[in-house]
Amino acid sequence: MDALQERFRQIATFIFDVDGVMTDGSVNALESGEQFRTFNIRDGYAIERAVNAGYRVAVLSAGSQVGVRKRLEFLKIKDIFMGGPTEQKIYAYLGYLNRDQINEAEVLYMGDDIPDFQVLSRPALLSTCPADAADEIKAVCDYISPVAGGRGAVRDVIEQVMKAQGKWLSWLTDVEPFKLHNER
Repeated sequence: MDALQERFRQIATFIFDVDGVMTDGSVNALESGEQFRTFNIRDGYAIERAVNAGYRVAVLSAGSQVGVRKRLEFLKIKDIFMGGPTEQKIYAYLGYLNRDQINEAEVLYMGDDIPDFQVLSRPALLSTCPADAADEIKAVCDYISPVAGGRGAVRDVIEQVMKAQGKWLSWLTDVEPFKLHNER
């Protein structure tokens, strides 16, 4: 087993940025002033699988849109850190680890741009980014997803971890076969 696969096997906590990671980084501005984002449904499915499998899933974003928060809450993400200054993400990250006594060697963080640099540069965590991340971010990451932000990069890393730990499709063995409504 290679070193990256071994790192995937150690992960118990996923932490994601929003813009450029969970979304493609586009901001749609409405006449009302609302700025909405588009999320990838497959990323959402993978987050649901991870939460149901007992992983910690957290979001760390400088943005503070109500619609984004509602989407994250719908995905049952409990640890949502939004609205802080972009240059201070590192403090929110360290505060979360300290608050919940999280072992940094068991953390996978995915970011895509300069505000994530300080977190992604920490040697203990598994640093990851989407394929379309800033060059400076790619340079410090342990794993660069072949998928762009907002297009399945979140699912890619969750799937990599859960497959390495034998948990990705393990729930299928517990599911009864699907029957049509009119089958007897």
